[in-house]
Amino acid sequence: MKMKHSLFSIVVLFGTLSITLNCFAQAKSKPNIVLINVDDMGWKDVGFMGSQYYETPNIDSLAAMGMVFSNGYAASANCAPSRASLMTGKWTTRHGIYTVDNSERGQSKHRKLIPTKNTVTLSKEHEIMPEILSKNGYITCHAGKWHLSNNPLAYGFQVNIGGAHNGHPKSYYPPYKNVNLTGEPNQYLTDLVMQHTLAFVDSTRLPFFLYYAPYAVHTPINPVKSLLAKYENKPSSDGQDNPEYATMVENLDRNIGLLIAKLKAKGIFDNTFIIFTSDNGGLYGITKQRPLRAGKGSYYEGGIREPYIFAIHDKITANTKSDVPITNLDILPTILAYAGIDEKTLETDGNDITAILEGKETELDRPLFWHFPIYLQAYNVHDNENRDSLFRTRPGSVVRYKDWKLHYYFENNEVELYNLADDIGERKDLTLKEPEKTEEMLNLLKVWWSKTNAPIPQDLNPEYEGDI
Repeated sequence: MKMKHSLFSIVVLFGTLSITLNCFAQAKSKPNIVLINVDDMGWKDVGFMGSQYYETPNIDSLAAMGMVFSNGYAASANCAPSRASLMTGKWTTRHGIYTVDNSERGQSKHRKLIPTKNTVTLSKEHEIMPEILSKNGYITCHAGKWHLSNNPLAYGFQVNIGGAHNGHPKSYYPPYKNVNLTGEPNQYLTDLVMQHTLAFVDSTRLPFFLYYAPYAVHTPINPVKSLLAKYENKPSSDGQDNPEYATMVENLDRNIGLLIAKLKAKGIFDNTFIIFTSDNGGLYGITKQRPLRAGKGSYYEGGIREPYIFAIHDKITANTKSDVPITNLDILPTILAYAGIDEKTLETDGNDITAILEGKETELDRPLFWHFPIYLQAYNVHDNENRDSLFRTRPGSVVRYKDWKLHYYFENNEVELYNLADDIGERKDLTLKEPEKTEEMLNLLKVWWSKTNAPIPQDLNPEYEGDI
C-alpha cells in the first residue's frame, strides 16, 4: 500500500508540475501589453516627430526601438469619442459618443442646425479591449484618465488607478478633488499615477495589460515648478513656446522612462508589446503642430494626426518608419493578434496591422472616415486656424483616401478638398480644380454614411441669427 501511495504521489506531483510549467510557458509566450494613450499631446509635441522645444528623451528612445508612423490618426478630434473608438475599435457612428457632455456647444444664435444628441457613457453592448483580454488570461489595469463611464472596473479592468468619468483633473497638485487618489504634500498627479502603476507592475502576475492613460498633458496647465526656469529661458521653436506646458511634457516623459526602466529591471521588457499615441491633437493656443493646421477639436490635420510608436523586441525592427495612414481603430485588432486571440465574433472597423509592423507589407488600401454631427466652440476666437473663428468645427464629415482628404459641412453642403502630399497644412482648397476627385471622395463618404447609419443633422435651429 505504501508503494502504491508513493507512486500515486509521484504521478500527482509530476502532473501538477507539468500543468504549472505549461501555464508558465503559456504566460511567457503571451506578451505583456502596455498601451500608452496621452491626453491632448499633439503630433509634433515630442522630439521624435521634430519638436525642438519640448524635451522627450525617454519617448524618443522608445521610438528608436520600434516603428514610427508619420500618418497616424485618432478616430476623433477630442477626448471621449477618441477613447471610445480606441476601446471598441469602431467608428464614432457605432457608439454615438461625439464629444464631451452636451452637443450644443457655442452660442445657439450661431448654430444653423440642431446637432445630433450626444451619448456620454459607453454602452455595455460593446465588448471592449480589457474585457476581451481579461477573459483570455490577462490581468488588466487602467491607470489615469478613463472618461467613458463612472468606473472602468465595470468594463473589464481588474485594477483602477484614478480613473472615472472626469475628463481632466481640477488640479495636478493636491488636493486633486475630482481624481480619487491621495498623494503626498505637493506630489504632482502624473508622478502619483505612475507611482501606483509601477507598484502594479511589481506585484502582478503575467501576462498583463496596462492601459496607461495619464491625465497629462490636458489642461489645467499646472507647471512642474522644478523645470520651469529651464523653459522660460529656452528660445521658442516653430510656434511652440509655452514654458508651463513644456514642463508637463518633460515630466510625463520622465514617468514613461520610469515605466520602461521597471519593465527592463523585471526582465519582461523584451516580451512586452508597447504602443504609444495620443487621443487627439494638441490644444491650439497652448501648443502648435506646424506645418499642420489647427488643433484639438478641429478635423484639420492638427486636430486628428497623432504621434505613434509600436515596439516589441524581435518582432518589430528598431528604427523603422512608415507613412501608411493608420488610426487608433487599428490598435484593438493588432493587440489581439499579438496576444494570439482569435475573437471570431468581434466586429471592428480597424485593421490588424501586424504585417506592416513586421515589414511584410508596405501598403493598406482603404479610406479613413471621421464624423462630427455637432458643434464645438472655438477655444480662442482671436488665435485659431479653424474654418471660422466661432467654432473649432461645425457639423460635418471627413474622408481621407491615399493622399486626398475631403471635408464636408452639413450646414450648407460645402466641401473642401486637399492633396496632403503637396499641402499637408490644408491651405489650398482644390474643389474647383479637381471636380472629378471631389465627386469621387464625396461618393466614398456617402456610401460610408449609409453603411454606418451615420446621423446627418438637418433640422434648422429656430434661434439661429447668422454668423457675426
